[in-house]
Amino acid sequence: MPQGRLYIVSTPIGNLEDITLRALDTLKKVDYIACEDTEHSLKLLNHYGIKKPLISYWSQKEKVRAEEIIQKIKSGNNVALITDAGTPGISDPGAVVIKRAIEEDIEVIPIPGPSALTAALSISGLPSDEFTFIGFLPVRQSQRRKKLLELSSERRTLVFYEAPHRIIQSLYDMLEVLGDRYVAVARELTKIYEEVVRGRLKEVLEKLENSKVAGEYVIVLEGASESQTNLDEAVRKVKELIKKGKGRKEAVKVVSELYGISKRELYEKSLKEI
Repeated sequence: MPQGRLYIVSTPIGNLEDITLRALDTLKKVDYIACEDTEHSLKLLNHYGIKKPLISYWSQKEKVRAEEIIQKIKSGNNVALITDAGTPGISDPGAVVIKRAIEEDIEVIPIPGPSALTAALSISGLPSDEFTFIGFLPVRQSQRRKKLLELSSERRTLVFYEAPHRIIQSLYDMLEVLGDRYVAVARELTKIYEEVVRGRLKEVLEKLENSKVAGEYVIVLEGASESQTNLDEAVRKVKELIKKGKGRKEAVKVVSELYGISKRELYEKSLKEI
């Protein structure tokens, strides 16, 4: 018996009408549907009158259920993989199942559709020809700030996902580490309370602090400017000179002249990072 196929099906991120005809056709034709959360997925499936055997593969079960899914496919069954919202594997479960299918030479077919990442980027007003998708930042503030510091010289637009209980603190950390950049913060995309707040980090923070914080958020942040990139490179040069034995003031003087940067600005920046 020939083995089946694994279909990676994108589902709505909010509005149930945001699903392709091909996705609906696929969900109706497969033998099984693998869901992140069966109860959540039933809302979509019942809405379109789709009744299929469901397999739950939520995070703690994903490795075990991946093997079950693989065996069903090898037995000749076609399986559709979906998450609670959007595209499987994009900051969502699914990657384990997909990797196992590839290892077993199973045909993996994408059924493209909604993604909060591209939806937010398309309405941000920021450059989208090149961008860097980070996903969720670390939960601990020290690790989050370290990650942001690593991204401080990135010239491309930055895209993050964030949970409601961390959105304010994450934006504050961005302001502190990266400076007052332009940002678009989108929440509840395609849902009833969809909202997009745009502006500099300081003004967006003020607006959010005075409004109800709820729902899932996508942050689209301006990349580093050329001057910011030069400053970051200058700080790294100061660090190298200090390691070689030069005093901070002497190192700052040499590097500021080399890069044409304010000695005071470079000195203060070096104090924070070295």
